Amino acid sequence: MRKMTMTALGAAVSLTVFAALPVATVSAEEVRVPVMSQADRSSASLPRAGQSQDKVRASFGAPRNVQGPVGEPPITQWDYPAFTVYFEYDKVIHTVMKRGQ
Repeated sequence: MRKMTMTALGAAVSLTVFAALPVATVSAEEVRVPVMSQADRSSASLPRAGQSQDKVRASFGAPRNVQGPVGEPPITQWDYPAFTVYFEYDKVIHTVMKRGQ
């Protein structure tokens, strides 16, 4: 019984010590970017969904870097200076403009 009392007392002291420690507060500035205003795509010539890899290569040249394919279905990533193109099999599924372009 005495051993249980000492353990309970030790736990209570530990909780009291932790409760007395200062709590760090972390804050960050919130940045809001409205949907569809991340980049002006209207003036940009970009690969469109559904285009083949051959069509993208013919229109934009060889990519600087190719990653993949990985996964199932296979996803391949082509990097160009102003954008990155994602393919599923050999069709464009998404194009992402790079920051500052």
